[in-house]
Amino acid sequence: MTDEDDERPDAAGKPPAWPPGGHVDWRPWGEAAFADAADAQRPILLSLTTAWSAECRQMDAETYGEPRVAAAVDDGFVPIRADADRNPRVAARYSVGGVPSTLFLTPDGTVLRAAGPLGVDEMRNAIQRVRNTWADEGAAAGTLPRPLEDDRTPAGDLDDAIEGRLLSVLQETFDEQAGGWGTGAKFPLPRAVEFALKRDRTMARRTLDAIDDHLRDEHHGGFYRGAEHRDWSGVRPEKLADVNAALVRAFTAGYRYTGEERYRAAASHGVDFLRETLWSEPVSGADGFAASETPIPDEDDIDGGGAPAGGTTDRRIDRTRLGDWNALAADALLTYAGVTDDERAREHARQTLDTIANTMVDRGQVVHAVDVEGTPLADDERALLVDHARVVRALVTARSVLGPGVEFGERGGGEGSPLELAEDLAGTAIEDLHVDGSFLDGPPTGAGLLDRPYRPLAGNVAMASALLDLAVATGDEEYLAIAEETAAAFADAGERLGPQAAAFGSLAGRLHRGTLRVDVTAPVGSDLHRAALRIADHEAIVLPVAGADPADAAPAAKLAPDAAYVVAEGERIGPARTPEELLECVAEAS
Repeated sequence: MTDEDDERPDAAGKPPAWPPGGHVDWRPWGEAAFADAADAQRPILLSLTTAWSAECRQMDAETYGEPRVAAAVDDGFVPIRADADRNPRVAARYSVGGVPSTLFLTPDGTVLRAAGPLGVDEMRNAIQRVRNTWADEGAAAGTLPRPLEDDRTPAGDLDDAIEGRLLSVLQETFDEQAGGWGTGAKFPLPRAVEFALKRDRTMARRTLDAIDDHLRDEHHGGFYRGAEHRDWSGVRPEKLADVNAALVRAFTAGYRYTGEERYRAAASHGVDFLRETLWSEPVSGADGFAASETPIPDEDDIDGGGAPAGGTTDRRIDRTRLGDWNALAADALLTYAGVTDDERAREHARQTLDTIANTMVDRGQVVHAVDVEGTPLADDERALLVDHARVVRALVTARSVLGPGVEFGERGGGEGSPLELAEDLAGTAIEDLHVDGSFLDGPPTGAGLLDRPYRPLAGNVAMASALLDLAVATGDEEYLAIAEETAAAFADAGERLGPQAAAFGSLAGRLHRGTLRVDVTAPVGSDLHRAALRIADHEAIVLPVAGADPADAAPAAKLAPDAAYVVAEGERIGPARTPEELLECVAEAS
């Protein structure tokens, strides 16, 4: 295997199978490149790529590798390349349906022309059209990209209709023929699976079965990102850390609800891929999960897609550590460990959260992307909404599974218990990003249009859900109030909600009905604690309180030792002394 950033020949002595960037003299995204464009009065060519995309490799080899195209780009434009995974705010504003995205910009960041992948002839035509537009109109021809056209959110009343509406959307778009949602290209949509498991289990199970049948890589481990066709054929050969982590959670939830060994085995398959393929051993304390694994096709096999077969012999790993993806992996491994008692998964999760606290938390802000030594890779990308949301969520899960005695960040500035660190990071997000009732995707600063406010639904749902978790775990009603206000800011989204927004239905349902909490006074790892982590409700919060600092736990009443209590709608049911009694309490609460 080779690292994405290593341009040397691999272990077999072969050079890289494709020319990264072609022959264009790319500049990194940043203020300097935009300032140079302004000084030279030149338009910008922005290329959005990822390390795992076969289409990006194809465009580099065929389009940017064509000498005349490269010369035309270098002569007439300031060429800027940004990695969409490392620069999510750039991708959120400029992406054209994914990667590669090809955009021609004015020096102030507005858009002259936008497209996806372009062949040689298409690129030459686009270059000529932009030259003509620039000569005739200059910067006045630029327009705002669609995500920035309107800063208002679709606010409305928060009620149970949102959850029902999302369930109806999933049922109406469910593919009865092949499983999953939609009739075109298929993606696993783990959040939709988790939502459906609690509300339409047949739909969820058929989708889990399809994912396990078609996206599992039996040879190299893990799950593919998706498939080109309705029947899940034509798999996309890349395997991403966030997709695999989210699928570990989804399959673990499937196992919790059904007890089917198939789902436990599928979750275990994902766990093995994360810790055996994407896990990187410590370098200066920066152990964690790499971003992706991608097959490297031979030169005669660069066709932009298809299953990893034929000439594919090597696999490339992008060793970038992404804050949100590592937090999601830690959360998934902890969830799996809580249900299965897998000690290795528990330890990898603990080490990952320790690394985040040590190398990715700086003065209350999460740094989005670092290399294997913990060095930040994108200066503008810190204190992002999605990073803080996923780290807070993972820390609450750590409190549930590992108990009150664990601490993270012994070598860094984020030292503390899971809930102390979670509250610190939540406080930063609230103070810096919560504006006019909802969250911005990051600080409104940076090159291009990064200073323009953007309020993504998915990021707001993730942060509101994390704050709701934190409110349940700490008893702090301020977090609950902000979660409710944030959800209400998108309550009138209506017909714009698709299966990808299923997590919004989960959030709305929890805010309407409340979240089940299980207070456990028995020791961490006891039969009662383990039984609490396995109840058939993946949205419940388990809170071990034995030995906890009173300030670090929500329950204020004196509880019996070696017991468990179920808390629902303000009522505490218990004590339960055995796992069987706990299940009876859960049934009563339900």
